[in-house]
Amino acid sequence: MPGVELDDQGCREVEICASLIDPNPSLIQSSPQLRALQTADIIARHCRLPVEIAPALDELDAGDWTGRGFAELEADPVWQRWNEKRGSSMPPNGESMAAVQQRIVSHIDQLCRARSGECIVLVSHAEPIRATIMHVARIALDDFHSVEVAPASISTLVADSTGIKLEQANQKAPA
Repeated sequence: MPGVELDDQGCREVEICASLIDPNPSLIQSSPQLRALQTADIIARHCRLPVEIAPALDELDAGDWTGRGFAELEADPVWQRWNEKRGSSMPPNGESMAAVQQRIVSHIDQLCRARSGECIVLVSHAEPIRATIMHVARIALDDFHSVEVAPASISTLVADSTGIKLEQANQKAPA
């Protein structure tokens, strides 16, 4: 959701996550959303790197649902279908999970080709991260409930000559 900021707890969690990044990255990219940029800035200070904005890392476009609360959407049958069948439905005037997955996976593939062997930090949102994990793990988009992506968590992909592998998903910073 546009304009949402990190709270103090979120900032503390990101500080801890930043300390877990090893090796030091050569590139930090972020979604253009404010909370992602705040997250990337905390990591960038820790790693002494600038942040590059990458629109491909943006959150899912929720279309007509943008700005509406979950309680309000519960009675909407399209919302209910969306939460049961992410692979074959989409928000009204919004973006499908397949489109999100294509957008972010294409971006990651391009980075892997251009920056082979480098550690890169990408700061995104739950749905694009979930879509990426599902692609790499070959999980159908309709099974999106099987992949958890918590706020301020780290998921790690490793790319080599055989492709991209999921090394770790949803690592939370120790409390």
